Amino acid sequence: MNSIAVIGMGAMGSAVAKALLSSGVEIVTNLEGRSPGTRERAAAAGIRDVDLMALVDADIILSIVPPSEALAVAKLVATAMRASKSPAIFVDCNAVSPQTMSKVARAFDDTEATVLDGCIIGEPPEAGKTGPRFYVSGGAKDVVEVFIEFGLDARALDRGIGAASALKMCYAGINKGLIGLGTAMLLAAAKNGADKALIAELAESQTQLLAKFSKGIPGMYPKAYRWVAEMDEIAAFLGEDNPAGDIFEGMAGVFQNLDADRSGNKDMTATLSKMLADRPEGSINRYDALSNGNFDEGGQGLEAVPVAQR
Repeated sequence: MNSIAVIGMGAMGSAVAKALLSSGVEIVTNLEGRSPGTRERAAAAGIRDVDLMALVDADIILSIVPPSEALAVAKLVATAMRASKSPAIFVDCNAVSPQTMSKVARAFDDTEATVLDGCIIGEPPEAGKTGPRFYVSGGAKDVVEVFIEFGLDARALDRGIGAASALKMCYAGINKGLIGLGTAMLLAAAKNGADKALIAELAESQTQLLAKFSKGIPGMYPKAYRWVAEMDEIAAFLGEDNPAGDIFEGMAGVFQNLDADRSGNKDMTATLSKMLADRPEGSINRYDALSNGNFDEGGQGLEAVPVAQR
C-alpha cells in the first residue's frame, strides 16, 4: 500500500485523512476549487494537495463529500482514471441512496477502477475517543483489512453494491430523522405556548430522548445544509409509493428552514437552544448524567439512569 487519497476535507474527511496519516500511510487530496476553510483544514491535518491526475495514482480513493456532490465527484474521478488507466479502488463513503450509488458505480464504466459502496456511521475520528465505523460492500474484504491495518474500525458487508448505502439510509433515517422530528415539535410547542410544559414532561418521562435532543439539535445547526440532501436521498431510497418517503421530504424542509434561519435572523435556533437550556428544577442531575453520555451518530447507548420519583 503506497497511498490513499481522500476527497473531501470537511469535518469527517479531514479527520479520517489525519487518522490514516498518523498510521504511517501517505495521504493525498485534491483541493482545486475548494474554499479557504477547506484548505486550512487540510493543511492543519498535514494532508498533501495534488492535482487530479496524481490523485488517481493512489491505491485507494475515498470520497467523503456531501451527498449532493457524490455523483459529480465520481464522474470527475472516473474521467481522470480513464485518461491515466488507473486501477485504483474507489470507495464512495457518502450518505447516498442505493439508487445514487448505482449511478456512481456506472460512472466508472470503461475504467480500470474497482468501485465499492461504503458508509460511515459515527463522529469524526478523534484521539482518545472511539472513532466511526466504516461499512463497505461490493467485494470489500481486502479493503476492509487495509482500513483495519491503518487504525480504522471497518466492517465488510457480504452483499453487493447498495448494501452499505442502504444501511446508511436506514440508520440516518432513524437517527437524524429523530432529530428532525424533535426540532419540528419543539418549535411547534414554542409557537403555541407549550414549550416549558413539553420540556418538563420530557425531563420526567423521556429523559434519554431529551438528552439526545439537548446534544443533537444544537449540534445539527452547522450541518443542516448537508442533512437536506441526505433526507432527499432517504426519501428516494424509500420510493415514491412508500408514504414514509413523504416524512423525509418533510424532514428535508425542516433542515432547510434551520439552515436558512442560521444564515438569517436565527430566531428558530435561538428558540430551540433556549428551550433545551431551560431545564426544570429537580431534573438537572439525571439530565446532566445522560447528556454527558455518548449519543452521537454512532448510536452508542447510555446506561440506565433511574427516573426521579413522581
